[in-house]
Amino acid sequence: MLTFKRALIFAACILTVLFLLTRTHNNPTQPDILIHETSDPPKGAAEQDDSITKAHDGSSSAKMPPVKTKPAGKGQQILQDPSRASLREKLAYQFPYDPELKFPAYIWQTWKYTPASGEFGESFRPAEASWSEKHPGFIHEVITDQVAVHLLRHLYASVPEVLEAYNALPMAVLKADFFRYLILLARGGIYSDIDTYALKSATEWLPETVPREQVGLVIGIEADPDREDWNQWYSRRIQFCQWTIQSKAGHPVLRETVAHITEEALKRNKAGTLKGISDNKVIEFTGPAVWTDTIFNFMNDKKYFDMTTSKGNITWRDFAGMKAAKKVGDVVVLPITSFSPGVQQMGAEDVDHPMAFVKHDFEGTWKPETLRHIGEQPQ
Repeated sequence: MLTFKRALIFAACILTVLFLLTRTHNNPTQPDILIHETSDPPKGAAEQDDSITKAHDGSSSAKMPPVKTKPAGKGQQILQDPSRASLREKLAYQFPYDPELKFPAYIWQTWKYTPASGEFGESFRPAEASWSEKHPGFIHEVITDQVAVHLLRHLYASVPEVLEAYNALPMAVLKADFFRYLILLARGGIYSDIDTYALKSATEWLPETVPREQVGLVIGIEADPDREDWNQWYSRRIQFCQWTIQSKAGHPVLRETVAHITEEALKRNKAGTLKGISDNKVIEFTGPAVWTDTIFNFMNDKKYFDMTTSKGNITWRDFAGMKAAKKVGDVVVLPITSFSPGVQQMGAEDVDHPMAFVKHDFEGTWKPETLRHIGEQPQ
């Protein structure tokens, strides 16, 4: 029998549950700050030589100023007013970043034809097959230009600016560059150019001493030209490669790269200068130059790092001549041997070196001349 006292208790319980549910679903979006646990004391970026811990495998972890942390968000996060949200806010909402998740077991490549097509190209088959051979259990997709359009339309339907920018790009190489950032931002995993061989499984790329839940982006060095005329051959003194990238979905570096290319493409398209872009401008627009700049900007961004104890920015000097992996925040930078073995310059070892992970075909005839510079540089 329901007494008056029991009825009061029941009503109080119902009201409490409703209050808690309302409070949870009205929780505002958390600040977009990178999560990175560290027990190391704060040190400045300029103390690079004294702040590298050597592991038994020769790798090193730069003890950079500690990254700001935020508590794990509870409940559903809502975008207060999508019509007023910036491009970066939309991307952060649509593709949230959680460094503690595992690296997705995806391998993404893009080419004119699928491997099942007779027009795929016999020279690419061994390289394409090497990724499946070295990564059993991974989902390996070769996305054609036609499929890419529909895939991106599905992934970025809520961010129409990105789709408009992608469709406006006048050159296949621009779209191929943009696609790698877009697919990794949305889904994560590994992107690699179709003419790149997998020498070792990605499960071996990171030193065993590096916790996987503290890493969200793995990159390699494309160029480290220690010569006076370096700027005649490269756009940056240290240049990070983008023919192979491993990431978790939503990483801030990818988000910023996508936002920058989107804004630049739309601005040029509106001004009528987008279709006039020349091959030698691709590197700065969508290629390794803008990729390198974005990575360095991230490493020196006070939104993600506590810079109060820093004595200077992280620069190319912190990566010049490196022989083992370095970890900065949640980014692991691999030495030139890892993604550029066998180039016989800039300190790169051969393909049989323990740190050689992928081999890129610099002489690929399908690339513009300006993108095939490493193999053609004089000794």
